[in-house]
Amino acid sequence: MYWRSWDTNLKVRLFGELITHTFFWMYFPFMALYFSDSFGKDVAGILLMVPPLLGMLSNLFGGYLADKVGRKATMLLSLCTSSTMFAIFAFSGSPFIDYLAFIGIGIASSLYWPASSAMVADLTTEEDRRIVFATFYTAMNIGVVAGPVLGSFFFVHYRFELLLFCTAVELLFACAVFFLIRETLPAEVRAQKAQERFSISQQFKSYSVIFRDKVFALYIGAGILVAIAFMQLDLYMSLYVKEYVHNQRLIWWGDWSLSVGGTSAFGWLMGLNGLLVVLLTLPVTRWFQHWSDRNSLVISSVLYGFGMFLMAFTANIWLLFGCMAILTLGELIRTPVAQSFISKYSPEDARGQYMGASSLQFSIGRFIAPLAIGASQWLSPVGVFGIIFAVTLISAALYVRLFRMIPQEEQTPSQP
Repeated sequence: MYWRSWDTNLKVRLFGELITHTFFWMYFPFMALYFSDSFGKDVAGILLMVPPLLGMLSNLFGGYLADKVGRKATMLLSLCTSSTMFAIFAFSGSPFIDYLAFIGIGIASSLYWPASSAMVADLTTEEDRRIVFATFYTAMNIGVVAGPVLGSFFFVHYRFELLLFCTAVELLFACAVFFLIRETLPAEVRAQKAQERFSISQQFKSYSVIFRDKVFALYIGAGILVAIAFMQLDLYMSLYVKEYVHNQRLIWWGDWSLSVGGTSAFGWLMGLNGLLVVLLTLPVTRWFQHWSDRNSLVISSVLYGFGMFLMAFTANIWLLFGCMAILTLGELIRTPVAQSFISKYSPEDARGQYMGASSLQFSIGRFIAPLAIGASQWLSPVGVFGIIFAVTLISAALYVRLFRMIPQEEQTPSQP
């Protein structure tokens, strides 16, 4: 699917999300340090546990809104809320108000993504969906790579100006959504949903029906296991590299050399991961475009766990680069397929809710993942990385089981 043939909705959103995501990552990585300085490490650690919890609820609510009032309306609510929160953050003179604004920004962001993913699914065919999702994933990761680099200067030296700029960017994107983007929730679905009474109990009832869907529940379970392994990039892997990868020459020329070790080595590894994601997401998606969803999800889980497991056997930075390339390949194969699978599997009138519920796998995985750090007190690196690899193998087995169930569901249709 070529760029010129894309719907205007997708073009506007791709550009807008690239800009807003870059500004998001110009401040987000520094919030833990900011709140640690403001409240102390112990209090900050507790405070930073709240946003993911609220984010889970917001994702579910965002999916419910996307199916009831529409994708466009939900995105506008998110963008207007986030611009307001950025303005409060900019003009606040209290760390506590800053924290509340930070929570508000997180809630607004969580509201946005189910509607955004559902809109992509509304506007693309099944064969084009992987490429489009991969393009949006590439744009997001350009922000992940560029944002922290810019933020390390602007957040430290020009925090007020940066937050004001974030406010303006969110408002401009909201205006673009309002004037340039049309609603994609089918009119008949909107009319049907409008007759339903809006209530929290109705929302929970809708999600209880979704989670009784055995195939979807199995998909969430497998995704949680993958998320546990994926989160180790920032958790146990960073600890392992800091403790075991000692200072060594990365490149050298004659008498000159560049040495890395510990924290600097971890930075180089994460930089490689981000660079590979930006450069190879679209090529890898095209290479594996004709693979089935089952094979793609199974192979990606195995590659990710295997790449991480190999790290336990080396402290050489170049071999670690190779391990990072293997696990990043698994990440690149998985991401567009996982998004495409949900949009294909979910019914049209509940697509936003399925997208919102799908996000739970990452939120739950983020909560469980830190247990690997605790396990490292009693286990060697081989033991910890071995457990991580085992988790991804179990995930692969669950995906195999999942795709054996889908034909049975199709042969005997039933409401989830």
